[in-house]
Amino acid sequence: MRVLAAMSGGVDSSVAAARLVEAGHDVVGVHLALSRDPQATRESARGCCSLEDSADARRVCDKLGIPFYVWDFSDRFKEEVIDNFVWSYEHGETPNPCLRCNEKIKFAALLERALALGFDAVATGHYAIVDDEGNLRRSADPAKDQSYVLGVLTRRELDKCLFPVGDTEKPLIREEAARYGFSTATKPDSYDICFIPDGNTQAFLGSSIGLRPGMIRDQDGTALKEHDGAFQYTIGQRRGLDLRVPAADGKPRYVTGIDAATGDVTVGPREALKVHAITADRLKVLHPGMTGSFEALVQVRAHGGVVGCHATVDGDAMTLALHSSLEGVAPGQAAVLYRPDPDGLGDVVLGSGTICETA
Repeated sequence: MRVLAAMSGGVDSSVAAARLVEAGHDVVGVHLALSRDPQATRESARGCCSLEDSADARRVCDKLGIPFYVWDFSDRFKEEVIDNFVWSYEHGETPNPCLRCNEKIKFAALLERALALGFDAVATGHYAIVDDEGNLRRSADPAKDQSYVLGVLTRRELDKCLFPVGDTEKPLIREEAARYGFSTATKPDSYDICFIPDGNTQAFLGSSIGLRPGMIRDQDGTALKEHDGAFQYTIGQRRGLDLRVPAADGKPRYVTGIDAATGDVTVGPREALKVHAITADRLKVLHPGMTGSFEALVQVRAHGGVVGCHATVDGDAMTLALHSSLEGVAPGQAAVLYRPDPDGLGDVVLGSGTICETA
């Protein structure tokens, strides 16, 4: 099989490529250039797109004896990920840019070009499993499982994807990388938003959106404080509110609602964060079980817990009646549905939707 290995410059994609070579596949490594001005050192950019990452990926490919290329997706990345990130905050949502990057760049755009060039599949270092029946499953390492951020793929894309490290726990992947002699064996995991290397999301959004004064209000509508922009707040936020008027019961307040149109940010007690129902649209169906009305598990954050729910799919929208409440659920997040593990190999991903309303 002719496989395009996406090389982020980290340990996971390094071992993924090595496993493909050992399995006898015809492998070509490619690193995605997502910025025209990538940070040169990991100290200033703990993401996955720096010049150091590109150099690390090249060294791994050299050691494996496979071709290596850098593909420039910076224009598409800006349009599909960065501009979408800003738009979402501007409209009161809480987006996940890494999830959107997987959806629009690392699979849609990359796979489109790979297939056009005659490759049979694209491989990445994501921690997830595709079983013998083509189902996307949780990885063998619960702490590193990335099936949530892959739940936004289409069925066609998933059919052309390989995840060679998903059946192995992360510490063993590092040991394997060390045996190959890869310098990435001890490289720290990436966790920053790659296009905000200093980690100051509010400053980035402020420069992109501009000041839009509004009011922080209590649940009864009482004005508490003026703010410079609703984009500075997310559902469930407690820190940084700087409210000078204490709540009547003396308990902390949390952001419970954001109205981007009026600029009003509503705060209230933690109990007000509890969500019992979710509406989502922009569905991605990965399993035939995601149809009609059915029981499932739902996850709304990359490393969040799951709760049971009764799901009803109607066209390109679905409603979820949660069996247990969730906190801090916001429009813009993805709701990924799972079928509980039927055979000891991990929960099965049914599909996903983008949250548009909660109750």
